[in-house]
Amino acid sequence: MATTVGPKGYGVEAGRLYAARRVFNSSIAYILLVISIIPIVIGYAWLIIATFSYRTEGLLPIDADGNVGGWTLRNWAFLNDPAIWHVTLNSLVIALGMVIGVGFVSSLAAYALSRMNFSGRKGFLSLTLILHAFPSVTLLIAIFFVLNFISKLPALGPRFGYNTLGGVALVMISLDLPLGVWLMKGFFDNLSWDMERAALIDGASRFRVWWEIILPQIKPGLAALAIFEFLSGWSAFLIPFTFTVGTRVANLPVYLRQLISDTAPTNWNQVAAVGLFQLIPVLVFFIFTQEMLLSIYSGGAKGGT
Repeated sequence: MATTVGPKGYGVEAGRLYAARRVFNSSIAYILLVISIIPIVIGYAWLIIATFSYRTEGLLPIDADGNVGGWTLRNWAFLNDPAIWHVTLNSLVIALGMVIGVGFVSSLAAYALSRMNFSGRKGFLSLTLILHAFPSVTLLIAIFFVLNFISKLPALGPRFGYNTLGGVALVMISLDLPLGVWLMKGFFDNLSWDMERAALIDGASRFRVWWEIILPQIKPGLAALAIFEFLSGWSAFLIPFTFTVGTRVANLPVYLRQLISDTAPTNWNQVAAVGLFQLIPVLVFFIFTQEMLLSIYSGGAKGGT
């Protein structure tokens, strides 16, 4: 007589116990996951509720008379202020400047470090890693002197000196270059030499090989780095806040900070509305590019110095 067996050769009862144990373990994992994200969900729920109410008590919207309810759009009145669109444009310029600057310089430097063997190569790689270890706050005074010096140069001062968008973008590009170089080097290290050697033998220059043969093969890496830099530039606060004065070259995070006063009462619901306004493009951007963003770490899986 044949014997009914369960998963992995167990009997029926053992199979049921095995299946019940798997369901129990999966349930525990999901419960822990849900518990861990509850604070995040509550935070976003409050953010959305606060932007459309006079004030809140917990997650409850409160109207001007202190009663529950009373939804309003007054917190979004800042959209009629031309200043918000000006600082939004500034944020976009800084973010795109980082995408172009870091992407171009990092891909060139990483190609040389990955494909060429020259004197000081390993030392340069170690130096870039050490530079990335320094927090930007420790370099603020030195950066100020550099931007102040650039401001005195007639050709560069008006565009890349102190209190200019170009100066802020230049500083942020330089601070992110070490990370960009290391990430792009990982992608270059994973490429085969076959097509490159064939092109060099046929007489192609190094620049042409880099532009026409190598870059098309690492488009996912370039896209992932571009996404990372855009998000970093869009949400930048410390550098723009330190090296800009007024709203002429301020970006969205600096504009948001100006709404918070140390002496006068702060309208936190309006602050929440501006914060949500800044967050919406990032959420939309991330929804459509999250897979490519996560692939940014795959380039460093292989390769060496």
